[in-house]
Amino acid sequence: MPTQRTVRILLSLLLVVPFLLHATGAVRFGFLDQLENLAYDARLNLTLPHTVDPRVVIVDIDEASLSQIGRWPWPRDVLAKIVNRLFDDYHVRALGFDVVFAEHDDSSGLKVLRNLAEGPLADDAEFRQQLQLLTPRLDRDRVFARALDGRNVVLGYFFRKEVDNGDATTGALPRPVATATPAGEPQALPLSSPQGYGANLDVLQESAAGAGFFDNPLVSRDGVFRRVPLVQRYHGHLYELLALATARAALGWPPVKLEVAQEGNDYRAVEAVHVGKRRIPVDRHGAVLVPYRGPQGSFPYVSAKDVLNGTADPDVLRDRIVLMGATAAGLLDLRSTPVQNIYPGVEVHANVISGILDQRIKQRPAYLIGYEFVLLAVIGLLMTFALPLLSPVWLSTATLGIVTTVIAGNMAAWSFGDLVLPVASPLVLAGCLFVFHVAWGFFIQTRGKRQLARLFGQYIPPELVDEMDRDPEEISLAGESREMTVLFSDVRGFTSISENLEPSELTRLMNAFLTPMTRVIHHHRGTIDKYMGDAIMAFWGAPLDDTDHARHALYAAREMVATLDELKPEFERNGWPPLAIGVGLNTGVMNVGNMGSEFRMAYTAMGDAVNLGSRLEGLTRTYGVQMIVSEATKHAVPEYQYREIDVVRVKGKDRPVAIFEPIALVDEVDRTMRQVLRRYHGALERYRTCDWDGAERELFSLAREYPDEPLYAMYLDRIMYFRNNPPPDDWDGVFTHSLK
Repeated sequence: MPTQRTVRILLSLLLVVPFLLHATGAVRFGFLDQLENLAYDARLNLTLPHTVDPRVVIVDIDEASLSQIGRWPWPRDVLAKIVNRLFDDYHVRALGFDVVFAEHDDSSGLKVLRNLAEGPLADDAEFRQQLQLLTPRLDRDRVFARALDGRNVVLGYFFRKEVDNGDATTGALPRPVATATPAGEPQALPLSSPQGYGANLDVLQESAAGAGFFDNPLVSRDGVFRRVPLVQRYHGHLYELLALATARAALGWPPVKLEVAQEGNDYRAVEAVHVGKRRIPVDRHGAVLVPYRGPQGSFPYVSAKDVLNGTADPDVLRDRIVLMGATAAGLLDLRSTPVQNIYPGVEVHANVISGILDQRIKQRPAYLIGYEFVLLAVIGLLMTFALPLLSPVWLSTATLGIVTTVIAGNMAAWSFGDLVLPVASPLVLAGCLFVFHVAWGFFIQTRGKRQLARLFGQYIPPELVDEMDRDPEEISLAGESREMTVLFSDVRGFTSISENLEPSELTRLMNAFLTPMTRVIHHHRGTIDKYMGDAIMAFWGAPLDDTDHARHALYAAREMVATLDELKPEFERNGWPPLAIGVGLNTGVMNVGNMGSEFRMAYTAMGDAVNLGSRLEGLTRTYGVQMIVSEATKHAVPEYQYREIDVVRVKGKDRPVAIFEPIALVDEVDRTMRQVLRRYHGALERYRTCDWDGAERELFSLAREYPDEPLYAMYLDRIMYFRNNPPPDDWDGVFTHSLK
């Protein structure tokens, strides 16, 4: 039969297996991929340079340009003027268009004039002659083509991932950048393979120096632009990204070569794209992680209208790489990126160009699959076999150390090696193993603690046992000092009652008495310390902290007295005498814990404050009241009205103690009772100042009105005694009791 340790290790290893399968790609867990993306975003934003790269300038089709020039698309002769301005007046190095010109520009009316020349005005020689002279100016596509001719201009186009029933292709593709690789044909590589394209007019593509696609088939599932493919494969040929083509234009059109890793006949993946002497690391799909510099504005922006008007700053544009694209919201070229939710698509290309020039592109090569697998295996085995040997504190420390090491190594690789190592899966694995081992320790290894908590069920109410189960760390069996409230209750005249009952009847009577008393104490969150025959000792404030311990104790004591009245009918039916109890309450610092001997232990409270509570219960007989509380308890429950009983020295204590009788809630005391209490407290003040006559008059009057109140008669007896035996001159009004 396997041991608990063996089962724990097997379950822990079973937890590691799904993560290893995820690393190999056999099974993909979307939540881990999303966490990895979020971790990438966090590292990226943490290390953004937040600088402006002046080498790449964006000519912006902004709202101001649309207001002046008109809505998009603009006439091709206007675009020709902008191109001429950029190269002739501002001397830019290269120009890339983040737009596609797939349709003819018929805005000049040339098509209408040609229809007239071939129709109604076919015989009008002068009209046909004038049309021939005007055609070079009115054919705006050719006007734009002439502006492109011989200049370092890169046009944009897009690939279609899927093709509907319509045309799969429009326009003319540029020349491919490669048709074969060292590992064989491009179709053998795991590159993006679109089904169609939307490209520029033949006349424009023939005049342009090159072209690049601006679509991104590798957008993350959450719609965020984190990576873009440098190349895509179409009909066996490789075509380049707009940013790559524009960078090549600025660098003098160096050749493109793919670096392909191959292992046997089953594995082929692109690891880098070489542009001349520059090596651009890519993933197995030929994509680069966009090296964002910061939020929008990481590159200079120039309004297209300022270029057209000739009012742009020449120093900003001279010898710069220019991208022409749109930030106007209506043109829908805004993207979600790790650095900003709404980000111009043209600036994504600008970041890639900047990264190519600086060779500042993070790499996530295909061989990281092996790294992730090994890292997960090491973490899984280490935590599986080491954590069961550790205490909870060291278990937490070890897990924190592993997590810290993974994060530190990851950030070092990011900062110094430009490597994007996987971090989400190892951290989640470490977290899962930590939770598993902590849970195992709680449910299996702490059963002894929870059984100990259940032992308190004989002392405290079930709801407190549940609280102790939920938070066993709060429970301490060791001795400790804390402020608490203790209650002692005792049945009056119990000796004579027990002598008149058979043992079986006495047992029934005690059960009928103690059960409801215990229920009341439990209802008010009290802990039963012990039963001492007919007496009960209980306390509040342990084993769980209770900031309202005095209030709960007083309310319990009041309900205990009231419950005795409710028991009278039952006692009468059984032929039992009615019971009366005296209750003493004291609040103070007590020692509480598991105390006793090696043969027997008990959870109990001890100390002077406990002894005083016992003495107060004994004084209820002397003063003829049902309940006495100390001054500390009185102050802790101010919503009650109290009657001061006396200031006494109890046996075993030198310090005098003021004692009180709770009457009722302040709001429930009627006017008559307030007057009685005022008269009584006034008589008590005269008594303590030795004004025997004044005190006697008031007390005598109260005794006549309330003949069943023994307290008034007791004070009249004391006055009579002090008349014959005057107290010393320094008497403080304290009465010393010699009995317990």
